[in-house]
Amino acid sequence: MSSLRWKTIFFDLDGTLANTIPLIVASYQHAFREVLGEEVEEARARAWIGRPLLAALLEEDPDRGHDLDRTYREWNLANTSRLIERYAGVPEMLTTLTGAGADLHVVTSKRRDTARLALVGVGIDHLIDVAGGLEDTAKHKPEPEPLLAAAARVGVEPSRAVYVGDATVDMLAARAAGMSAVAVTWGAGERDALEATGPDTVVDSVSDLTAYLLGGPL
Repeated sequence: MSSLRWKTIFFDLDGTLANTIPLIVASYQHAFREVLGEEVEEARARAWIGRPLLAALLEEDPDRGHDLDRTYREWNLANTSRLIERYAGVPEMLTTLTGAGADLHVVTSKRRDTARLALVGVGIDHLIDVAGGLEDTAKHKPEPEPLLAAAARVGVEPSRAVYVGDATVDMLAARAAGMSAVAVTWGAGERDALEATGPDTVVDSVSDLTAYLLGGPL
């Protein structure tokens, strides 16, 4: 029987457990088109993924950031069920890890209710809980506060847990929190940029991630 590398596993949500990338990109594009009359290229929108929405938008346009945020959220909510996609193998991975004794939690820059909606949308809400959302801390990834707060909430020392994510801010937050860090390449991040953050490993498939978390080699 496989031996878990870490009993407590924290996962990012967007681009890691659920393919919300097309939804997020389209939401950014809609908001900028409606509010500013500006077209946003996909690469630019993908670079904002993993950061708190309002902060990213205020940085782009301090005067209209709140309008962009409101327009984004309205469109995103209305189109979540249509555009969200499931990553093949994720439900099976979560089931396998739970069966091996792992404690599984989500830490995300989304609000808790939005995160739960996404989990429902890909059919994994019964397999994992949300231990950390946007409203839980004042500082956010790449700062360590979200992961530290989640670790305290579930009662684990950060050094005994791992964070799995698809963005450089995920890896930076994990390292700053004193957690292990595992990067996945099927989301928003580019492999070279992820490797530059110094994660424990970078994996390219859900099956490889499952095997690694269970203690196997890559």
